[in-house]
Amino acid sequence: MSDKSTGVIRSVIAGCGSALPQRIMTNADISKIVDTTDEWIVERTGIKARHIADDSETTRTLGVDAARKALAHAGLEAGDVDLIIVATSTPDQTFPATATLIQADLGITRGAAFDVQAVCSGFVYALTVADAMMKTGQASCVLVIGSETFSRILDWTDRTTCVLFGDGAGAVVLKAETHPDSQQSPGILVTRIHSDGRFHDKLYVDGGPSTTKTVGHLRMEGREVFKHAVTNISGVMDEVMKEAHVAPADVNWFVPHQANRRILEGTVRKLGIREESIVMTLDRHGNTSAASIPLAFDVAVKDGRIAKGDLVLFEAMGGGFTWGAVLARY
Repeated sequence: MSDKSTGVIRSVIAGCGSALPQRIMTNADISKIVDTTDEWIVERTGIKARHIADDSETTRTLGVDAARKALAHAGLEAGDVDLIIVATSTPDQTFPATATLIQADLGITRGAAFDVQAVCSGFVYALTVADAMMKTGQASCVLVIGSETFSRILDWTDRTTCVLFGDGAGAVVLKAETHPDSQQSPGILVTRIHSDGRFHDKLYVDGGPSTTKTVGHLRMEGREVFKHAVTNISGVMDEVMKEAHVAPADVNWFVPHQANRRILEGTVRKLGIREESIVMTLDRHGNTSAASIPLAFDVAVKDGRIAKGDLVLFEAMGGGFTWGAVLARY
């Protein structure tokens, strides 16, 4: 039980940052590679363009760029960080963890660094792990990074998948602070994560070190993913709101995983969330997997929409299936 008179440890978002590859690939560009059109892609997904990494841009370099911007936004130095968690499905190498490479690039020689692999739910999973470690006193300043180069694992002959994804990175800095045990206090209020491995073959990569000894390509049964997405996402969002005793109308901003405009619209309709509260960057970033939530959050903070004190709801679902949600007071 928490002592409300002395306060509780909260994982407070102190800063955010993001990074995108220089190259922008429009739907018109993709239509030169596979049999598709801008109209078809926009109607079914809401995506108009995405960023694609060149050979010099990797999950590591994008993650470092986003991390440095997040630290600058927080007014902190790299030396203040005692834990780095990177959410990614596209690491620079099979091992070591990309988080350790980023740790070295930032000049950090203390604490720990590791990767979390939960596909598109990775950032929500990473936030959940970071929050738990901060509440148990194992870390006081955490860099949580979502960084992906999904273009490396796409089958560019498969028009049902290659149109969906893009590359990028986003990061937040979490600081452990003591605050009154109140909904109004800043920091992460509730996290919930779930998985169901029975559906692993609905969204997966057909390669791996232990099986094919190759990287493989992304494969997806789009209709099956869509069917489960709205149900799973709305369910876990409802779960965290009820746990925090807040109503959908109390949420200032809904920052979802940027997968598909139809999924986002179906989810908010099911829960009664105001459509104008959705932060959507899907149209210009595509689906950047574990990077999509921190990318969208950074955009909305930097353009002034999300302000200190706002109640923000994050959610995601990814291959596995994995899914989860985080409710935080910025």
